[in-house]
Amino acid sequence: MRRKSKSYDPPMPAGLQVQPDGEPVVAVELLGEGGQGVVYRARCAGREWALKLYRPEAASAVQRAIIERLVHKGPPRETTCFLWPLRLVVDQSGGFGYLMDLREPRFRPCEDFLARRVSSTFEALLTAGWQLADSFRNLHIAGLSYSDISFGNMFFDPQTGDVRICDNDNVDVDGAERAGVLGTPRFMAPEIVRGEARPSTETDRFSLAVLLFYLLLGGHPLDGAHEAAIRSLDGISMRRLYGDAPLYIFDPQDPTNAPVPGIHDNPIAFSKIYSQPLLDLFARSFTAGLHAPRKRVMESEWMRALVRAGDALQTCPSCHKQCFAGPSRCCWGCKKPLPPPLLLELESDWRVVLQVGKRLYPHHVDRSREDELTQVVGRVAAHPQDARRLGLRNEGQDSWVLVRPDGSRDEVAPGRTAPLQEGNRIQLLGGRTGRVIAAAL
Repeated sequence: MRRKSKSYDPPMPAGLQVQPDGEPVVAVELLGEGGQGVVYRARCAGREWALKLYRPEAASAVQRAIIERLVHKGPPRETTCFLWPLRLVVDQSGGFGYLMDLREPRFRPCEDFLARRVSSTFEALLTAGWQLADSFRNLHIAGLSYSDISFGNMFFDPQTGDVRICDNDNVDVDGAERAGVLGTPRFMAPEIVRGEARPSTETDRFSLAVLLFYLLLGGHPLDGAHEAAIRSLDGISMRRLYGDAPLYIFDPQDPTNAPVPGIHDNPIAFSKIYSQPLLDLFARSFTAGLHAPRKRVMESEWMRALVRAGDALQTCPSCHKQCFAGPSRCCWGCKKPLPPPLLLELESDWRVVLQVGKRLYPHHVDRSREDELTQVVGRVAAHPQDARRLGLRNEGQDSWVLVRPDGSRDEVAPGRTAPLQEGNRIQLLGGRTGRVIAAAL
């Protein structure tokens, strides 16, 4: 959506009202314009909204039926990331649009991050990736598909990683025939590029993997030596690269499309930083998942890999960069070896780096909970008299039990802190016990 021009001040639309109850809507400020319509700041029912009004050529009966269906169905449960069509609006000329929540100023376009106009942290990027995967999982559970996942439709807070997803007026029932909505070039699944399929949950999963690759590795997963050798990227070349003969830039069986130093430096650098399980999901997405839609990575798999990657984040004591802990790991910033961190071992293959500020969530303490980042139930803090001594503060509603190496036990009630000393065990919820160890991941 193009931002408004300061030199252009068109008249505000009049005669707007919500359907079917007739409540008046007042447009007060132009916010932006796009190919389908115009977006305004508006007032209705004592609050402010974002109002999108369709241009006459886009205001089809099919589009109106989609908006009415989305308003009736409501946004997917368990997520607040979608700027969803909430109320249908009509004007005096017979045109229509809808009201949605306003996007807060803290949310920046993903393009701003990719163009390095804003900076972020690994923690915020992993959180953004998790919220995207969780949002589209809930959308698909509701029997809907998005059809046009791309960084042009996503906004995120570079400080927290919170996400907002716009342009939801193309969301429709999974498998429905959409009028002309196939997706955004470079994000469309190969079978759509070849004209063999329409948008669906399976094509959404391919587009989501591309979006996550852009977000985390700073490039396109199919843009390597093949793309760099093309002088003019025309329609024929685009179809070959992204439809007829797509090849992952890190394909373990075929290195002919490897990233080119000096052109694809971001994926080259970041592929050496992230934890291997996360990289393995990208490899599956763009090898088997290129040609077999049913082998694409599910949203829940991304969620688990992203939270596990966040669990491995360690701050370098020398330069304070965020790194991913692991055997023989060095800081990507200062290149110094990372010291073995203190860890909370939850399972044989699941360890959480313990450092000041690290948060535990319900899935950490309770085996029955899914991976989620919505409620903090524990937080690592330094001892007020000795910053070298760490403790895990219980910020949930249920007590834990601290078991020391000598077998003595103490209750850790909500608001209390368990000392994080090697050998201590913390009995959490749902049968899960965390053991404090000092070792490399």
